[in-house]
Amino acid sequence: MRVLGMMSGTSADGIDVALVQVSGAPPSLRVELEGHHHVPFPPYLRETILRLANGAATTTAEISELNFLLGEEFAQAAIKACKKLRVPLQQISLISSHGQTIFHLGVKARFQGKVRAASTMQIGDISLIAERTGVTTIGDFRPADMAVGGQGAPLIPFIDYLLYRDALRGRVALNIGGIANVTVIPANAKPADVFAFDTGPGNMVVDALVERMTRGRAEYDTDSRIALSGRTIPELLQRLMREPYLRKQPPKSTGRELFGSIYANALVAWGNQHHAGLADLVRTTTIFTALSIADAFRRFILPRANVEELIVAGGGARNPLMMAQLAASLPGIDVVPASRFGVPVEAKEAFGFALLAYESYHGRPGNLPSATGARHPAVLGKIAPGGKAKSRAVR
Repeated sequence: MRVLGMMSGTSADGIDVALVQVSGAPPSLRVELEGHHHVPFPPYLRETILRLANGAATTTAEISELNFLLGEEFAQAAIKACKKLRVPLQQISLISSHGQTIFHLGVKARFQGKVRAASTMQIGDISLIAERTGVTTIGDFRPADMAVGGQGAPLIPFIDYLLYRDALRGRVALNIGGIANVTVIPANAKPADVFAFDTGPGNMVVDALVERMTRGRAEYDTDSRIALSGRTIPELLQRLMREPYLRKQPPKSTGRELFGSIYANALVAWGNQHHAGLADLVRTTTIFTALSIADAFRRFILPRANVEELIVAGGGARNPLMMAQLAASLPGIDVVPASRFGVPVEAKEAFGFALLAYESYHGRPGNLPSATGARHPAVLGKIAPGGKAKSRAVR
């Protein structure tokens, strides 16, 4: 099957589309990335997503409208990707859309002053995608895992296991998106040996500070230029490393409910009070992200597994300061980009969700209970039939 995987992460900078050829079944799954395309969100749409994801007051009407607007946006991204990659839509067997997360709370917890039940919401209606493209579409992957007691995240560990398992080398797959998450794959691992969790912030806090510093002209710190122009603030770094989430035992997941705009605003307020420049805050939070990942290694990973290789994907893999600090903090572990394994760092999650949809289409589970805390494996996602499937159903 040719599958288009689509992903918009917590940074909400746009939609990554991966064209993947898939055949077979685990453990003999054969996959090939044919191409990748990125479609940025219009500024007004990104602003709305971030406002809602950061917990601002809204209405059911606005959420409903955004669900449909994003459905159209994802459909157009699929169409644009096919044109860019010169593949007719008719040759696409299946579309996978993760959608856009606007809220995720993996476990019952206090949020905005109230104890709330575990829940998750990804929007971008898949019926619109299926109708506009004519291709059967699978989406809304996380609720099925939560229904069986999991946290709904992380889901990519299943893919990491299929891609990176090695008979002799222990590996960790690290994705540094808005949030950073790891998949630990011991040498010669069986599925039950794999464990995974969100380590804490990825690019989310750094990006928020950069946007504030540049008044929206930049969405991230290209080549660490801003961070390198500032200085690390030891007092603030120590304060950040005392974050209780870092000490919480896996499985665990987090998001904007902890490291969103309220967190960034508190950092800016601290900086104003202590006469710290925004470049100093950007540098300190960049270092904090790397150190929080290394801290997760020392607390939760290295006591349980021998690790020879760290495979890095996501936008953070392109942050030189973050990567240098990470490598310096993990001596004896080779830090390599995911692109060395045939998937560009920015395409990794879209690629992964293409494979998850392929598994769901064939009625096979796509979660790893050892990663999410689920009681048992579950088939993930919901399906919206495309044009050909609808025609068969009518006949």
